[in-house]
Amino acid sequence: MADVYMAGDLRNGTTFEMDNSVYKVVEFQHVKPGKGAAFVRTKLKNVITGAVLEKTFNPSEKLQGAEVEKREMQYLYNDENLYYFMDNETYEQIPLNKEQIGDALKYMKENMNVKILSFKGNVFAVEPPMFVELEVTYTEPGFSGNTTTTSGKPATLENGYEISVPLFINIGDVIRIDTRTGEYMERI
Repeated sequence: MADVYMAGDLRNGTTFEMDNSVYKVVEFQHVKPGKGAAFVRTKLKNVITGAVLEKTFNPSEKLQGAEVEKREMQYLYNDENLYYFMDNETYEQIPLNKEQIGDALKYMKENMNVKILSFKGNVFAVEPPMFVELEVTYTEPGFSGNTTTTSGKPATLENGYEISVPLFINIGDVIRIDTRTGEYMERI
């Protein structure tokens, strides 16, 4: 059974059921006006549709936590518009489309383990590991000259994703990326 939350206890990342959908708290603010009762102002994201809405709650209002299932699965391969994942325990394979995978696609490579998030059997997100290591397959040689604005240079990774990297990174280097920010961390 999922937790029951008081609206006053909401935090970023909290998921709960409302109006037959699951919402994730993106932003929240406790407001205590000089007159009248306190309230909680939130920005919520519908995890199934991706729609964002703003809603105000009474801090003592009860919200039903969502039973979000997380399954560890291995990304196997893609075939046109479908990406196939295998459950590490049952070996069952499931196909997902780009919309279901979302931004995680930027960080995935074959045989990588990811978490598949679903609600009542409907997959709504794929969570890659917090840090991934990918090989640089193309980047220009280090630029010479203007070194005062070292913002980096574009690099294409083994999965086709493009990222900005420091000037000293070369083709064949393996780099670590923080999947929460999408930024280069270090060369491995």
